[in-house]
Amino acid sequence: MNERFKVLWLQSGGCGGCTMSLLCAESPDVLSTLDGFGIDLLWHPSLSEASGRETLALLARIESGEQALDALCVEGSLLRGPNGSGRFHLFGGSGRPMLDWVRSLAARARYTVAVGSCAAYGGVTAAGANPSDACGLQYDGAQLGGALGAEYRSKEGLRVINVAGCPTHPGWVIDTLAALALRELDEDALDALGRPRMYADQLVHHGCTRNEYYEFKASAEKASDIGCMMEHLGCKGTQAHGDCNTRLWNGEGSCTRGGYACINCTAPNFEEPGHAFAVTPKIAGIPIGLPADMPKAWFVTLASLSKAATPKRVKLNAVQPRAIIPPAIHRPED
Repeated sequence: MNERFKVLWLQSGGCGGCTMSLLCAESPDVLSTLDGFGIDLLWHPSLSEASGRETLALLARIESGEQALDALCVEGSLLRGPNGSGRFHLFGGSGRPMLDWVRSLAARARYTVAVGSCAAYGGVTAAGANPSDACGLQYDGAQLGGALGAEYRSKEGLRVINVAGCPTHPGWVIDTLAALALRELDEDALDALGRPRMYADQLVHHGCTRNEYYEFKASAEKASDIGCMMEHLGCKGTQAHGDCNTRLWNGEGSCTRGGYACINCTAPNFEEPGHAFAVTPKIAGIPIGLPADMPKAWFVTLASLSKAATPKRVKLNAVQPRAIIPPAIHRPED
């Protein structure tokens, strides 16, 4: 009989939003799904009954090697301050910095998983002046290093697996853990930033319900409009890696479907774009953030042709809160 896959989940410097997202897993729920893949959750700060001495005893057994640890999941950034001591964040009741615990336990884990962009790259916690010296497990923004260092490899020889997102999709977390439990995730399954390619090889643009407006460059002008949000409202869906519009939250929603511009939350440094999130910066009227893989000259040419060919229906609907003109009915003789 195969051994169960043992997972420990720690929360560090963050809002807990990735756990809240994880709890939205459905059909079946997250615990039933993990159990079905032979995964045991040794401890989670929100989902486990154990606390206090029981939890510290478990961590001590893992640290000593008495308790096997297959996957260490860390949610939230690691706080290295002040002065590299990590004492801005002590693990409750232990007197030891979370930074120290994570480094020690990561050395024991067969795999180490960063859950969310804070744990992966530093995220919102590392924004601004960053007085707590927050960073990701193996990245500090877009730079390799972070809390564990650029050379870190888990016991199975893998770098940190960055299930990035703010919050990360519950399916991304569950699928990653399932793939690890089934021994189906290796170095080739990760992209250049350590993200699982099962979702990171997609763009948020794929499956966006506003794609017709994008194709004709029929742009929304204010938040309530249903046109494409790339040109004026800061949407980065054509650059952002994630299957958000084909693997929906609760089978129904995504940022763009809810009327919010994609802010590229699966990428390092998304939290500091250098401009307001809902504004598209431009030079000579051309958006700075062009679609992935598209040269600027091609975009300008395509945009000009598309706008010239925009149907009246698309142009008028783009600046409305809902479609007011339906598509024409195509007749066989046309």
